[in-house]
Formats: sequence, structure tokens, C-alpha cells
Amino acid sequence: MDGEVFGTGATVLFYANEEVGKGPKWHVHTYDEIFILQAGHALFTVGDRKIEAKEGDVVFGPANVPHKFVNLGPGVLKTIDIHVSPRWEQTNLTDPEVD
Repeated sequence: MDGEVFGTGATVLFYANEEVGKGPKWHVHTYDEIFILQAGHALFTVGDRKIEAKEGDVVFGPANVPHKFVNLGPGVLKTIDIHVSPRWEQTNLTDPEVD
């Protein structure tokens, strides 16, 4: 649910995925995003940086910098994604590593 419903400048999303190698595709936001890993092991790509993260880690995605992440496994990946915006807005992009 968008944060504007609560009169706040942040929107919080919960993400879970058990499939190794899968995750949100290459995309960008006009605002900052903060990822908190609740469980699992992931590889984040934030701009040209690769970041391996595990349960308890926090990853920062700056505004206007494309990013994505995948579950490295084993097991489930769970994240809390804090969008520093009253509304969730996303622009999907062509992934230079895939396409």
C-alpha cells in the first residue's frame, strides 16, 4: 500500500522468492530505495556495482540509478523494500546484461 494512504513520505513493500536466480528485473525509481534482507542471500546490481548481501544486511539504491537483484540461494529470499516516496513508481528498463 502506498505511504500516501497513511500521510507519510515512504512506501514499504515486502518481497519473497524461493527460486534461485530470479528476482526483480532491471528498473529505476526517481527516489531512493532501501533494501533490508530478512532472510536469504542475494546479488544486487546497483548501477555498475555488484553487492552480495545476506540476512541482516541493508543495501541502498540511490534515486535515478538502475538496479535489480536475484536470489542466490539456497532457500527463500525475503526483503523489506523501503521506497522513499509516498507512491510506488517504477520504470522497467532493458537489462544490458541480458538483452
